[in-house]
Amino acid sequence: MQTNGTGGQEPEPELSCRNGESSSSTAEVVHPNGLLSSANNGLPSTESSAPDTSMKKKKRLSQSDEDVIRLIGQHLHGLGLNQTVDLLMQESGCRLEHPAATKFRNHVMEGEWEKAESDLNELKALMHSPSAVVRMKFLLLQQKYLEYLEDGKVLEALQVLRAELTPLKYNTERIHVLSGYLMCSHSDDLRAKAEWEGKGTVSRSKLLDKLQTYLPPSVMLPPHRLQTLLRQAVELQRDRCLYHNTKLDSGLDSVSLLIDHVCSRKQFPCYTQQILTEHCNEVWFCKFSNDGTKLASGSKDTTVIIWQVDPETHQLKQLKTLEGHAYGVSYLAWSPDDMYLIACGPDDCSELWLWNVQTGELRTKMSQSHEDSLTSVAWNPDGKRFVTGGQRGQFYQCDLDGNLLDSWEGVRVQCMWCLSDGRTVLASDTHQRIRGYNFEDLTDRNIVQEDHPIMSFTVSKNGRLALLNVATQGVHLWDLQDRVLVRKYQGVTQGFYTIHSCFGGYNEDFIASGSEDHKVYIWHKRSELPIAELTGHTRTVNCVSWNPVLPGLMASASDDGTVRVWGPAPFLDSQETEGLNGLSTTRR
Repeated sequence: MQTNGTGGQEPEPELSCRNGESSSSTAEVVHPNGLLSSANNGLPSTESSAPDTSMKKKKRLSQSDEDVIRLIGQHLHGLGLNQTVDLLMQESGCRLEHPAATKFRNHVMEGEWEKAESDLNELKALMHSPSAVVRMKFLLLQQKYLEYLEDGKVLEALQVLRAELTPLKYNTERIHVLSGYLMCSHSDDLRAKAEWEGKGTVSRSKLLDKLQTYLPPSVMLPPHRLQTLLRQAVELQRDRCLYHNTKLDSGLDSVSLLIDHVCSRKQFPCYTQQILTEHCNEVWFCKFSNDGTKLASGSKDTTVIIWQVDPETHQLKQLKTLEGHAYGVSYLAWSPDDMYLIACGPDDCSELWLWNVQTGELRTKMSQSHEDSLTSVAWNPDGKRFVTGGQRGQFYQCDLDGNLLDSWEGVRVQCMWCLSDGRTVLASDTHQRIRGYNFEDLTDRNIVQEDHPIMSFTVSKNGRLALLNVATQGVHLWDLQDRVLVRKYQGVTQGFYTIHSCFGGYNEDFIASGSEDHKVYIWHKRSELPIAELTGHTRTVNCVSWNPVLPGLMASASDDGTVRVWGPAPFLDSQETEGLNGLSTTRR
C-alpha cells in the first residue's frame, strides 16, 4: 500500500481509540470523531439522539479494526452522512481525525487564512517532519494571494507576496511566477495563466488534499483513502487475470466490489470465427492494418488478398486481390497511414512491390539489381521512406518511388524495424544479433545478441520490448533499453522455418506465435507458460497478427493454405456473459 509521503506510519499515542473516552486540547466542543460542532462541514451533534454506550463495556479494537472504522467514517463523511459518522465514532470509541486537524480543515475551507496559519503551530507538534510546516504555509499563502488577486485586492495581494511569502525563502522560482500574475487584467485571465479553479470550494479542496500529504495519517487521513485502496485492489486483480483483454475504467463505478474480477477464457480470442480459403497455396504472412479495418495476407500463390473487417460482426470479407508476385509473398508492411502496402518475396526474390491499397494500383516495383534479395521491409514513421534488405548483403533506404536514398554495405539482413525516432533502424543479421543502424550519420551499435539465428522479430508500440523467434529456441522477449533477455516462452516448436510472432490484446499484454506443430500459442506477457494453445491448422503456422484496435480479434496464416480468424466463443450462457466484475460483456 502507498504511504502518505511523510515517513513513518506509527500513530501518535494520543490519537488511538479512546473506547468511549473523549479528550481535546481545544476550547471548542469536539465530538468523539474529532470533528468540531462549530465546523462548516455540517456535522450536527448526536449527543441527545445517540444511545448511551458509556456504561457498556466495549471490546478492545485492534489497530486494523480502528483503521477500517476511520476509513469508513471518512467515506461516509464525504457522502454527507455526518450523523452516521458521529454515531459510528461514538459507538466504536474511535476518532476520525485529531481535533486540531479538524479545525485546520474548516479554517482552510472557509478561507480563514490567519486561523489556518495559527493551526499549523498546533499541528507541528504532531508531525514527523516539522520542517514541512514551511511548505504547508507556502501553499496556504499562495491560495490567499491568488484569492486576493481574483477579488481585485491588488495591494493586499502585494503585501502577502512581499511580507509573507518572500520571507519564507522557499521556492523562489514559484514566487517569481506568482508575481507575474499581478499583471493579469481580469479574473478569467488569472485563472487561465495560473491553471487555477478560482476562489471557492473546488480550489480549496484541492489545496487541502495537498496539505494533507504532509500530515501523518494518524492525524488526518489521506484524501479519499478508502477509494484509493479499493481502486488498487481492483487493479491488482485485473493485473493477475490471465485473460483480461479489455480496458478497465479507473473509476469504481464501472465495477462491482462484491465479487472478484475474473475474465473467462471464452471471452478470449481462442475460437475459430472464420476460415479464409481463397488462397490456393501456402499462406506465408498476414498483417492487420494499423487502424484495424483491414487484413492483408500473402501467399506462395503469388497473390496478396486484402480483407475488410466488419466493425460490427468482426467478420472478414475479400476486398481486393493484388496479383503478379512471381516468387510469392513472404512479408507485408502497411504504411503508417494504411494508404500503402509493401510486399516482399522469399530469398530468391529481388523485387519489392509497393501498392496503393485504396485504388489497388501498383505505385512502385523496385529492383536495384537481379542479384539482390529483398525479403524484409519496414516503414519510417514519416510514411515517406522505407528500408528494405535481405541476406545477400542489401540494406537500402528508399522513397515512395523506389529511389535509393541511402545504403548500408555488407549487412546481411533477416528482419528489420524502424523506431519512432525516425532515425534508428533495428535489423537482425546472420551473426545472431540485432543491431541499431542510423542512416543519417552511418553509425551502428549492438543491442541484442542471441546464441542461435534470429528468424524474425517485432517491436512493441512503445519501442521498449522486442519479440524474437529464435531458431530451435522458440520465442524470446528482450528489453531493448536495458538490453537484457526478459523471458523465454515455452511450448512453441521452432526449427529453422521463419515464423512471425506478435504482441497483442489490450495494452499489448499478450504474445502470440505460430508453431511448426500446427498450433497457435498465446502467452500472457508476464508468464512463460502458454495460457492457450489453438488447434485447427493442419500444417505449420507461419504468422500470427493481432488486431491493434479490436483486442478480441486475431488471425493466423498457415502452410495449409488458409487464414484462420480467431475470436471469443460464439455463444456464451448467462453466467459466462458476466464479464469484468459482474459487467455484461456480450459480443456485438
